[in-house]
Amino acid sequence: LSSSHLQIATFALGTVGWILCTVSMGLVDWRVWHVDNTTVISSGIAWVGIWKVCFISYLHVSPGYKEQFCHKFKAFDSFVPHEIYAAQGLLLIAMILGLVALTATVFALRSIYMGIVDKTITHFFLVGGFFFIFSGVCVLIPVSWNFYSVAHNESIAFPPSYHMPSSPVSQQVGAAIPIGIIAVILLLLSGTFSLSYIFPVISNTITQ
Repeated sequence: LSSSHLQIATFALGTVGWILCTVSMGLVDWRVWHVDNTTVISSGIAWVGIWKVCFISYLHVSPGYKEQFCHKFKAFDSFVPHEIYAAQGLLLIAMILGLVALTATVFALRSIYMGIVDKTITHFFLVGGFFFIFSGVCVLIPVSWNFYSVAHNESIAFPPSYHMPSSPVSQQVGAAIPIGIIAVILLLLSGTFSLSYIFPVISNTITQ
């Protein structure tokens, strides 16, 4: 039972990592753009996510009021950079893999605490460990790629209907990227802990 305490930590870290992966995927502020033309983008700041781009505008509302405008990316939009398309696909895969890993871990822990002594427990932890690690790698790739794009102030050729410049004056990392980095660390840790599970050796020796 003592060896299962590390696996409880595996489940806890994996759960938090999976939640943070999901949160990161849903956030719009992956890249924060600072623009100099505030005619439409009133605050001078736009948030570029992996599903849409948003900004605050006073243009179409009464003075003193603000409204957030968002343009969703479509599957056939050719202007969307590769790192954003990669993030869409890989984070969806990471979410599914993380869910499989959590399910396998739950089955293994259930067997341990019900007193079921069976070597299939090890198989469940192995499956969970590999899927946690694969999930972490699937988050790491888009997070690193988008971080690289921000660091090099890379542009996006938005169509005129988006009212977005192709290049910002400057850009910075949004909240989604550090959240994604934490998710990567937690998922890789849980995978490592899960793979470290050793099936307890039960001695049949009877003392005289």
